[in-house]
Amino acid sequence: MLRALLAALVLAVTALALPAALRAQEAGTLQALLQGHAEEVADPGRQTVGPVIADLLASDLPGVALFLERWQNKGVFRNAGDGLFYYADRAGDTYTLRDISSDAGTGTAPADAMTEIRPNGGVRRVIAGALVQFQLSDPDRAARVAALDAISRRPDPDQLAPLRNSIAEEPDAVLAARKTRLVAMLEARFGAGTETRVAAIESLSDAMDLETRSVLSQILAADSAVAPAMPSDANVARVLEVGTDLGETDAYGRLVAADLAPPAVTNAAVRDALAANVVDGRVGGIPVGRLSDPAARAEAYAALAEAGTVAPLVTDADRRAAVADHVFYEVYAEDDPAVTDAARTALDEVEARVARYQVLDIGLDAVSLASIYFLAAIGLAITFGVMGVINMAHGEFIMMGAYTGYVVQQVVPNYTASLIVALPLAFVVTFAAGVAMERLVIRHLYHRPLETLLATFGISIALQQIAKNVFGTQARPLTAPSWLDGAWVVNDVVAIANIRIAIFVLALIFLALLLWILKRTRLGLEVRAVTQNPGMAGSMGIDPDRINMLTFGLGSGIAGIAGVAIGLYAKVTSEMGADYIVQSFMTVVVGGVGNVWGTLAGAALIGVLQKGIEWFNPSNTLAAQTYMILFIILFIQFRPKGIVALKGRAAGD
Repeated sequence: MLRALLAALVLAVTALALPAALRAQEAGTLQALLQGHAEEVADPGRQTVGPVIADLLASDLPGVALFLERWQNKGVFRNAGDGLFYYADRAGDTYTLRDISSDAGTGTAPADAMTEIRPNGGVRRVIAGALVQFQLSDPDRAARVAALDAISRRPDPDQLAPLRNSIAEEPDAVLAARKTRLVAMLEARFGAGTETRVAAIESLSDAMDLETRSVLSQILAADSAVAPAMPSDANVARVLEVGTDLGETDAYGRLVAADLAPPAVTNAAVRDALAANVVDGRVGGIPVGRLSDPAARAEAYAALAEAGTVAPLVTDADRRAAVADHVFYEVYAEDDPAVTDAARTALDEVEARVARYQVLDIGLDAVSLASIYFLAAIGLAITFGVMGVINMAHGEFIMMGAYTGYVVQQVVPNYTASLIVALPLAFVVTFAAGVAMERLVIRHLYHRPLETLLATFGISIALQQIAKNVFGTQARPLTAPSWLDGAWVVNDVVAIANIRIAIFVLALIFLALLLWILKRTRLGLEVRAVTQNPGMAGSMGIDPDRINMLTFGLGSGIAGIAGVAIGLYAKVTSEMGADYIVQSFMTVVVGGVGNVWGTLAGAALIGVLQKGIEWFNPSNTLAAQTYMILFIILFIQFRPKGIVALKGRAAGD
């Protein structure tokens, strides 16, 4: 009886003393799982955290994703009193505890009993990789995007299965396509078996994005190697020819690094060796006094080398012989030749496609730039062609138009409405300024080109200073409407901003409008008549003076509209006209003076030429402009009247 009572007492005491951690393991909870790895969770290491993560992922318990997230961000605590893990918030000298499985409140604990778990950077990266599997199916799209970004940055074979499984339930078509692409990328690198990897690589050959090219390049990563003979089991990327692919000095350096040849003895080493082996005033039998002679030094060192005292010299003949006796090559890090062959074929296809689309992209950029130059130059082409006036203030009319748009936006805050108001108002303002300039200055300087150039240059400086006084020296914003934001994206290579498309459309509208004015209206007929033969036009009852005034005003007004368009994507400053005056004159001269089609052809030629030169030399735009000007100078030597010359004007001349 006494023995039974003692046994019962022992069992009761044991039950009371049993740690809560052990009692928690009786239920299949997250807490129980963590207690099975208590020390690994409390003090995680890169080498020990793997089994914990594996068990957590395999458990399918609720709250695992939340635990991993908070464990990664140092939000998990261990209570020394009961040995359990909690989420906790500190309030003074106590912590408010929340259950690790349900995140529900579960009491408090003194601060000195709580220990914050602090995983190091390596462990946090492992946890982040595990979290990706939960985030791939997160209801929040941003979380799924973040998970895909994490996979792209740090791909891992373990991510392949959860990524593939998440595709079927992905509601977003864009993300589903990206997941499918990432699955192919992971299979290309980590797939099981050659056939799987080759099939994945072939599926990537129709892409052009940097991510795909990076994956293929990683598969084709190769290291330099050297050997007496080409190894039969190596997946050789290419054989390096000495003299073509690498120099003899570099080749010998690789031999030395691979311990296949002795290092060359430097002059300093020779000097130190001779100094260290002086015996009775001689080195290798050579008197010290003779060592100033290079030949004597070489002889003394050779004697020491023959005696085995120092390393022998490596002669040029020795280097050549050593290099000739070895093969130099690059070997793929990937051992499977079928995989690297498929990756090389796919990457070649991708790069060829990228190159073709790059040409298209440059072409679109050139067309966009040409439309800008056309808008900037068409007014100058009309005035220069009709009147022969070299208007150096043409750029300032562009500037005036841009500032007009800025002022309108201060009054009309709606950007679409302000643009609709600014375009005709800029024409009116610059038309009036052009007429005033022609009446007050230009009309008194006809047939005096040097005086006209100097006068208009002075006017341009004055207009710039007036703009600085009124608007200041800081760039002013001319904001495009929201429907012009963004870009037209064809693929990962070809894209063009919507504002540039709008400028291109505006250039087409002006081309059609000017052609209609010149071909279908009386004003256009009179302008063409004065352009081709002013004297004959005057004898037919046309007032050349009036036509000159209207034409100069029309050209200035068009420059103002161009200023609004250009200001939508370029800076609006008092000097902005100077950025376009040179290109405008080049466009007019190259295209043919006084001809709309000539101006269009000149703008197209200069736009294509500038973008082409910038593509060959993208880091130096100043050099690109210099080459362009040189080309235009040569072009004018062979075709002084431009691409499209006016025959009537030529006859008149």
